[in-house]
Amino acid sequence: MAKVLENLDPFPEATPLDQFDSAEVRRVAVKAFFGLIEKWDLTREQGITLLGKPSERTFYRWRDGKVSGLSQDTLERISLMLGIYKATHILLPVAERADGYIKRPNTAFGDESALDVMLKGRMDNLYQVRRHLDAWRG
Repeated sequence: MAKVLENLDPFPEATPLDQFDSAEVRRVAVKAFFGLIEKWDLTREQGITLLGKPSERTFYRWRDGKVSGLSQDTLERISLMLGIYKATHILLPVAERADGYIKRPNTAFGDESALDVMLKGRMDNLYQVRRHLDAWRG
C-alpha cells in the first residue's frame, strides 16, 4: 500500500473543463443542486429563485433528470451554492449546524439569514454569501 501511495502525484494537473462532456456536467450540477434543496430543506419557490427563476416546467424537468439547455448563469449559481455548502461544512463540522446556517439570522447580513440574502435573486447576492464565508475561513 505504501508503494502505491509513493507513486501518486500530490499535485495532479486539473482537467480542463472543456474536456468533460457538457451534458454530463449539466446533469451532475443539477443533481447536486437538488441534493442541496433537500439538505437545506428549501421550498420549490426558493429553489426556483436560487436557480435564477426558470419556469416551473423547466424546474420539474431538471428535477426529473431531463437537463438540457442549462445556461452558464445557472451553472454559476449552482457552483456558488455548492461552494457555500462546502464552506459551511468546513466551518461548522456538525452537519445539522452547517445545514442550518443558511437559515439563521446573521449580523454580517444585517440580521437577515444567508438564505434571505440569496433569495433576493441576483447573482451578486450569492457571491455576497460566498465571499463572507470565504473571508470567515481565512
